[in-house]
This record gives sequence, C-alpha cells and structure tokens, in this order.
Amino acid sequence: MRIFEEIKGKPLRLALAVGTAALIGAAAVLTGHAPVIAAEEAVVIPAPALDEKPSSSLEKAVFAGGCFWGVQGVFQHVKGVASAVSGYSGGDAATAHYQVVGSGTTGHAESVEVTYDPAKVTYGQLLHVYFSVAHNPTQLNYQGPDHGTQYRSTIFFASDEQKKVAADYIAQLDKAKVYSEPIVTTLEALEAFYPAEDYHQDYLTLNPKQPYIVYNDLPKIENLKQIFPNLYSEKPVLVSEAKS
Repeated sequence: MRIFEEIKGKPLRLALAVGTAALIGAAAVLTGHAPVIAAEEAVVIPAPALDEKPSSSLEKAVFAGGCFWGVQGVFQHVKGVASAVSGYSGGDAATAHYQVVGSGTTGHAESVEVTYDPAKVTYGQLLHVYFSVAHNPTQLNYQGPDHGTQYRSTIFFASDEQKKVAADYIAQLDKAKVYSEPIVTTLEALEAFYPAEDYHQDYLTLNPKQPYIVYNDLPKIENLKQIFPNLYSEKPVLVSEAKS
C-alpha cells in the first residue's frame, strides 16, 4: 500500500521520518484496532495559576505546535471554541504558502488561529490543553516525525495580557518539572495570521483513516476526551461548516 500518497502536499520527509510510525498506523486501519502506542503521549499538568481577565466578546489565540492538522483537530473539539483555522504565522504574506513554508526558510510556523468565547473557555484553559495534549513543548523545532522551524512550538500572543499569562504558565510548568525536558516553547508577537490552503482545513476530521492521522493525531483527540472531559465536545467546529 502506497501510504504516503495519501498525504496531500506533504513532502517526502514523511516517508523517511514516519517510517515505523506510519506502518503501525496503516496496520491499525487494516485491522480496525487503534495503535498500541501513540507518537506523543499526553502529560497531565496543573492548570495555569494566572488567567486572562473576563471578557464578553469573542477573542483569538494563535498556537503553533507541529503539523497544524492535529493542533486544529484538538481545538475543534474544545467547548467554547467558535472556530479553529489552520494557517501560517511568523513570516510575510508572500511566503504564506504550504510548499514555500515547507522549506523552513520563511519564518512561518504552521499555526492554528482559535476564536473562542471567554465566557465558556478561557485563554488559560486553551493553554492548558495546548501544553498537555495538543503537542510536546519540549521538542525544539520539530514535533514527532516533522522537523524544521516551521514545526516549532510557539505561542503567537495578540496582547500583553496573553504574553504574560503564557510566560507565567511556562515558568509555572518548568518549576513544577512536569516534563522530563525543559519547555522550549517561544513567545512571538502576532503580526499576522494567514489561513492555509483549503485542503488543509478540517484535515483530521475528513481523513480519520489516513495513517499519519491515525498514529499522530487521533490519540490527541482521545487524550483530550480523557483528560479534559468538561472541555471536550464530541462534535468538532469545522471550517467547512462555517463557510456553508
């Protein structure tokens, strides 16, 4: 089975990097059983001691943590999230295209713009999910099989308050030593967010049997459900539904 042909737009790095991981995922699809192990394990961590001030209007947060398929998929299942869009941040508009970003030379990171209702889910709670199940914040310039600065762990803060809450939480987690390695997540001022190509949107939901998704991303959804039952929404908020 030519499993890598299914990964539309993904370069050949996956054929070399995923290796056994993709084969396990493919076997899971063929047998109907979930993989025994996941690419990245979730970590149960304390909630932020500091959170944003209450607000009555929708707000936005931008997170980067590896391939945006999985990060988008996670936040689409969080209650209070109105939308989660895959895209690019960190570079300029001229280079905000998948094949160019994949070179690792644009300054962009694959990112997800989360629009949320602070009355239902706070910025701190989104950070809690981000650091616990959405990605591994100790991996420098890579996530699982995906390597390059475009896969860096970054919080693009849109305000001084977001910056402070995120910085305090990183310091809190480092002090608590909840990870075996130091957190390498960077904080970068949000200059702009550029939505990714349509075929990247809702990718996890639309391709649940694709080996990369089975192995790397579906376990994140299950971890969200198990670790954050009060935040988990069975029905994801999809970009395609918002456009219809």
